[in-house]
Amino acid sequence: MEPNAEDDRYSDEEEERKKQQRPPSSYGSMKSDSEDFENTGASEADEDGQEENQCDQEVAGVFNLPAPVQEGTGVQINRPISPETEYTMTTMQTKPPGALVIETSSDIEQSLEDENEEIDEDDDNILITNSPEPPEPIEFELEQPMDIHGQPGKLHLEQDLPHVFKNIQKALTDLSKEELYKFKLNFHQRQSGFTLQQMFEGDLLDFVDRIIEMFGQDRSLLNTISTLDNITKTKEAEELRENCKKALIRSSLKQDIVRKYEYIFEGIPQPGKRSRLNEVYVEPEIVHYACGGVVSSHELRFPLQSPYQNGNADTLVSLNNLFRIQKPDGQPVRTVLTSGIAGIGMTVSVGKYCYDWAEHRANKDLQYVITLPFSSLWILRNRNLSGSNEMSIMSVIEYHHSLCKTKKYLDDEDCKFLIIMDSFDCYQTVLDWKNSPIIKENHTPAKVDDLIVNLIRGTLLPKAQVWILGRRAAVSQIPSEFIDAVTEVQGFNEQMKDDYLTRRFMGDKIVNHYKQLPTLCVMTRQPFICWMVSRIFGHNFGSKQDYGRHPPKLTPFYVNTLLIQTNRRLQFYYDKAENNLKWSDADREMLNNLGKMALKMLEQNSNVFVEENMKEHSLDFTDVTVFSGLCSELLPVSSGKRKFCFIHPTVKDFMAALYVYTAFRVESKNVLKQAPTFFTSSQQNKSAAEVVQCAINQTFNSPLGQYEMFLRFLCGLLSPNNNRLLSGNLYNRSNDKVIGKDVTALLERTLETCPQDRTENIRECLRELTQVDD
Repeated sequence: MEPNAEDDRYSDEEEERKKQQRPPSSYGSMKSDSEDFENTGASEADEDGQEENQCDQEVAGVFNLPAPVQEGTGVQINRPISPETEYTMTTMQTKPPGALVIETSSDIEQSLEDENEEIDEDDDNILITNSPEPPEPIEFELEQPMDIHGQPGKLHLEQDLPHVFKNIQKALTDLSKEELYKFKLNFHQRQSGFTLQQMFEGDLLDFVDRIIEMFGQDRSLLNTISTLDNITKTKEAEELRENCKKALIRSSLKQDIVRKYEYIFEGIPQPGKRSRLNEVYVEPEIVHYACGGVVSSHELRFPLQSPYQNGNADTLVSLNNLFRIQKPDGQPVRTVLTSGIAGIGMTVSVGKYCYDWAEHRANKDLQYVITLPFSSLWILRNRNLSGSNEMSIMSVIEYHHSLCKTKKYLDDEDCKFLIIMDSFDCYQTVLDWKNSPIIKENHTPAKVDDLIVNLIRGTLLPKAQVWILGRRAAVSQIPSEFIDAVTEVQGFNEQMKDDYLTRRFMGDKIVNHYKQLPTLCVMTRQPFICWMVSRIFGHNFGSKQDYGRHPPKLTPFYVNTLLIQTNRRLQFYYDKAENNLKWSDADREMLNNLGKMALKMLEQNSNVFVEENMKEHSLDFTDVTVFSGLCSELLPVSSGKRKFCFIHPTVKDFMAALYVYTAFRVESKNVLKQAPTFFTSSQQNKSAAEVVQCAINQTFNSPLGQYEMFLRFLCGLLSPNNNRLLSGNLYNRSNDKVIGKDVTALLERTLETCPQDRTENIRECLRELTQVDD
């Protein structure tokens, strides 16, 4: 294409008109959060402007377009030619609050006369822009920018838009006209939705402004660097890459986070069934100071005097404000420990925290958010253990985030970053907090165990904020002097449950249905149980026409909870593949012994057990208190003895009933008698009624009522549906079926003769056994 500087198609009048109408670039009035950017030297601006103008003249000639105007232009506050975006709207010069802006036009005097009657008497608020030069910027005293959570939302200067804009513009200004032409063509080929006309109209500032408006800051920076590399402008690409290093690192971390957390699996991971995080996430209640994580509410019994503790509204803290907590001396916290029971939503909350940061919704003052899950650290430890290889903490970070070469910037004085270490319970060893060597140099190789200890101590990466999450029985090994704040995820309140469920298919019906069962209302405090309710009820409402006429059955939820938590135990802690989660004899024995201990606790009317109780029933401490997902550790007591409990009193009742049922189902044994009796297979139907009769006798003979839920679960387990769920897992599949005709008749007779205060529970037992709509 031959350049043609004097095109006859453009008259002098048209050129003069374009001079007046040319919209100002949004960059020309862009304001940075930093004083350094605002005070850029005038000499540097003049020099850059001359180079840019020369380049624009030459590129305009190449494409037979009019040269960009170099003279002063009229002021145009509105810019209809370029669509307003979040960038142009926030960076263009704005008027003072309450001021009236009168647009410049050829008949300005007539406009003033028309507006004269409507203008307020306070002439000081009028800003008239009818001079050939733009007015001096009016500086206002602005408050520190806040994000949607009321937090300081100021990005680091080198990660903010003005810095990136300036460096992209500087890199392109250094190109010759042929190189700029080649750059734009190459850039156009790499980006869809960007026409050639848009590519070449306007000057260089307009081009940079336009690509950021269309593609965003991160994508524009990455594509500019890759395009410079592609046209062999390696020097300019490296300079831009170095000048915007912090922005590139943040962009890389953001991409990792978005890829990992934008879509999540709920409950059981199933291929193709992921949900968008922002559509399903409801923030659970989080309390400052640990309370034990167990709610003692019970459908049939008054709250017992027990070590259970609940938080109050004064201690609640929002997810994105965890690191706004202060120490007693007013200093910001460095290390926050968050615990909770299984299924309470800790890992999903980590994903939400990271995703909000990546999308600039919260905690923008954090330059980097780096995830180092303990599950991955455990794999790394075992791999290095076999080869006796040691790693530095920087190498560990780069192992998890290969594109983030953060060695240089994590040591900076102004570097503020967060390291999130989730699932402490997956790190299956006891760390040596006293004898681990002290490591202060971030590049010193050491064992993974020692790196973790020193990171939590604060000797490694002392400027980092650290967030540790895990089940309470696991995280209790961390010495208290290394923790600045202790928090606990307590799950959903009533409003949160309804909010979560109403987002689902048939949401209103699901909410009305589950509220018919008081125990299920208590258990749905766990987001995991809430998900199970939404899935089961939603499927049944969608596939069964008459579903919902009766209240839901309770036992299937406890059976499914047991199955899912046990499979997770095998997968997360014993490295079993997702398609190979077959229960071993050791797994069955552990659950059987746990149920046996639960039955003994029921007989003693106790909700708490200690290490001696586990040893008495041949139970492994870690397997029960951490891996099972069915138990939790209570708060320390003055005696110093560690105490534990089931995640809810009804879980203890269910496990006790499961032990009685399994003994009857597998061994044909009635363990409720003082001297356990055995039955032949031909007596199985009759013996089932005998087992239930023993449970009824114990229930009626107990004035405290601790056997009520136990009896209900035992009847529910005799249901064919629940028997089918447990077959192949807790016991081998068999053609033998537990038929409940005699049990049904027994419950009907009992209903006619039982005391009035026991009638409702017997009726529920009968419904658990016979109702088939679930």
